[in-house]
Amino acid sequence: MEHESSGSTATYSWYALGVLIAAYILAFVDRQVLNLLVAPIKRDLHLSDVQISLLQGLSFALFLSFGGLPIGRLIDTRPRPRLLAACIALWSVMTAGCGLAAGYAQFLLCRIGVGVGEAAMTPSAYSLIGDYFEDRRQGVAMALYSVGAYVGSGLALIIGAAVTARVPAGRIPAGPLGTRAGWQLVFLLVALPGLAVGLWVATLREPARRDAASPPGLPLVLRYFRGRARALVAVNLAVAFAAMAIQALSAWLPSFFLRHFGLPTAETGRMLGIIIITAGAAGTVSAGLLGDRLAVARPDARLHVLIGGAVLAAPCALVALHAANAEAALMWLVPTIFGLTLAIGSGPATLQQVTPPAMRGVQHAVAVLAVNLIGLGLGPTAVALISDRLFRDEARIGEALAITVAAALALSIAAALMALAPYRRARAAAVA
Repeated sequence: MEHESSGSTATYSWYALGVLIAAYILAFVDRQVLNLLVAPIKRDLHLSDVQISLLQGLSFALFLSFGGLPIGRLIDTRPRPRLLAACIALWSVMTAGCGLAAGYAQFLLCRIGVGVGEAAMTPSAYSLIGDYFEDRRQGVAMALYSVGAYVGSGLALIIGAAVTARVPAGRIPAGPLGTRAGWQLVFLLVALPGLAVGLWVATLREPARRDAASPPGLPLVLRYFRGRARALVAVNLAVAFAAMAIQALSAWLPSFFLRHFGLPTAETGRMLGIIIITAGAAGTVSAGLLGDRLAVARPDARLHVLIGGAVLAAPCALVALHAANAEAALMWLVPTIFGLTLAIGSGPATLQQVTPPAMRGVQHAVAVLAVNLIGLGLGPTAVALISDRLFRDEARIGEALAITVAAALALSIAAALMALAPYRRARAAAVA
């Protein structure tokens, strides 16, 4: 029977998970919608690929990541639903600010604000899931939560495509906001649901913490993580490099299809959105189901699932990026996204199994830091640097993507292999 707060039922745990998934979908819509709007933003603000990549990734990721560390400590010591609700309101206001920005500096500051707000999302959700569900259900629960990232990313592309197809070129009257470019209206529209979702999250019950003792002091937390550093660092790096591959693809695939195949932005957004939602959801849920089933017999089973996903994704991505036509590229992206999300989706439950409940907020904040600094921070920017500085030709974005994805997945597989032995020891210690 699931571990729950007093008066709760198993049904309430699944309801609460649904609310957290809705918030996570919103987070990724707000975060990823920019990727479909690269061309008009570059045109209107006169930006390079590197400047765009900073909006997509590095500056956003720096504040999302480092903001998560103090927030992780708050998650372990304060009511989590109210903390998360406040952060949802913040990132929604900052998303609207992107639609009101008059220049690059203002846009960049608003993206930083989105990152600060979103820093609480995943550490809060994982901590809550750890208390709503018992161990044998956590892989599936976390996988279902993680599906929100791919539903949100896909919806961002589909919504952006729909608006792009219907909004005329040039500036459009926007009532009291004066006239706005079409891409600015997209940011304003996707920001609207944020306050309502924040209020919804605030109504969630705070579950009883599975470790009812007072949260451990910082010296004890640091000592615990030092004792398991090899396992935790290697697992975090394996997930982070897989995330680097998918973030590079998410950021630049719309531009790749436009520059390489001449595919209109609206059509690209619709097709990529559907692929990311379906293949991403399938890979993430498969990670949870396979991990839960195989972990009964093997303590390191989730790491083997991670390795298998990365091994599947690498050749499929290279074939997709060298395909002769758009249809073939899209077809090969299906197993690519499935493999990447199989790998990334194995990470949270892998870490959860070797972390005491009272330290999970900090652990997942560290995981978010690694995934965002390496994945979101380096993925889009590495592609832009290769395109802008090495090739000096934006038409070669596909080659830049291929180099980045191949290198990231090789590093992911190497880190996961290095994690196997220390992870088995950490798992044995956690069980004992």
